[in-house]
Amino acid sequence: MPVSIAILEPPQEDFGDLRRAFRAEAAADWDVHLLSSSAELFRLIADRERDHLVIVPEVLGDGVRADTTLIPRIRALDANAPLVVTAASGGVAEAAQAVRAGATDFLVRGAHLRERVATLVGKLRGLLEVIARNRLLDQHNAVLRDSIQARFKIVGDSPQMRRLIDQIRSIADVSRPVLIVGERGTGKEQIAKAIHFSSGRAGRPMITVNCAALSDTLLETELFGHEKGAFTGADTLARGKFELADGGTLFLDEIGHMSLAFQRKILRVVEYGTFTRVGGTAELRTSARIMAATNSDLSEKIEAGDFLPDLYDRLSFEVIQVPPLREREGDIAVLAGHFLEEFAREIPAFRGKTLSAIAIAELLAYRFPGNVRELKNIIERAAYRDTTNEITPEDIGLLPPEAATRRDGTFREQIEAYGQELIRDAMHQAQGNQAAAARLLGLTYDQFRYHHKKLG
Repeated sequence: MPVSIAILEPPQEDFGDLRRAFRAEAAADWDVHLLSSSAELFRLIADRERDHLVIVPEVLGDGVRADTTLIPRIRALDANAPLVVTAASGGVAEAAQAVRAGATDFLVRGAHLRERVATLVGKLRGLLEVIARNRLLDQHNAVLRDSIQARFKIVGDSPQMRRLIDQIRSIADVSRPVLIVGERGTGKEQIAKAIHFSSGRAGRPMITVNCAALSDTLLETELFGHEKGAFTGADTLARGKFELADGGTLFLDEIGHMSLAFQRKILRVVEYGTFTRVGGTAELRTSARIMAATNSDLSEKIEAGDFLPDLYDRLSFEVIQVPPLREREGDIAVLAGHFLEEFAREIPAFRGKTLSAIAIAELLAYRFPGNVRELKNIIERAAYRDTTNEITPEDIGLLPPEAATRRDGTFREQIEAYGQELIRDAMHQAQGNQAAAARLLGLTYDQFRYHHKKLG
């Protein structure tokens, strides 16, 4: 990219010699501009088609110093451009003051000006090359982010999601375990799929196991497989998920619900890649990459003695924190529009509907405890309820923000309402499996059935 040298000349001074020195030492394709006002300087810096080298006087006129007024405004426009403060005289103290204010360097005019400018240009040429390389890298990263988001339908352009996509890209080809942490409904499995299919393992299987939906006995045979005759009903040899995912990825969802006893069983597999089938004696090896996800606070579980620190250490080569929807700046409205468009594409009868401004405002004020999954359900339900072409707050049916933190009714009625929410959420996570839902809530199967029936 071409470089523009912008020299700000203060009133009652002549910087013609400075301009000539820069013109003599600059590259042939660099432009040198002598400017008489800060307004001209700001307009030049705003041109993003060029890189800029900015030269400003230490004193702008009438005793006003550049380090207190001009430099902060320049840095607000361009945080990276080389910025040089120049003065007729000065030493270490003046140079240090300019650098503290945001300058890159300090140039003393006077004797041997051209030699000093030549030295300065030589130093800054390398900095400009670094800035250019970083810009190209940023552009390349943006293309990669866009391709990952388009391929895996990860919608949103918030800073939080851009950082997440960068993490996915960075870790994809590093064959080490990944721990994905986030609240329910944030899309942890989608992130795991994006990592797998962006890696060199994309041609091999990705297998998902919901650790919360299976008892230890079932989880053991599910993951390790079993030999023929290992237990009653084991009429044939069965290969476990560690074998089936060999060369690919094994995604252990809701690992925070795994019992301590079973954590100890998979610790060796995660560390060494070796295991034994149930009822077998031969040690088998798997090259499956392990990814795990949880909505639990594993540090709290470790402190309480419910999660093995060693297992956490082995799973957390990289920890990806999926942000909750309420913290994704600007993404709620974008996602709402996306889900409405997807629903209309799936069911043409709902085409032509739009979200009213007041409906969007209500969505923005909502906390979304169920995150992206909850927003998708809300939008699809609102489109179904709407009898016009404009979705309103009545179609969305959210509680007002001040009501979201309280419930009406007596103490007992509020407790029952909260219990209904817990049961409904557990059944949703367990995909209708009551035994799995009971384990999610820390209840026995009989206790869960009692509360399920009592609370409707």
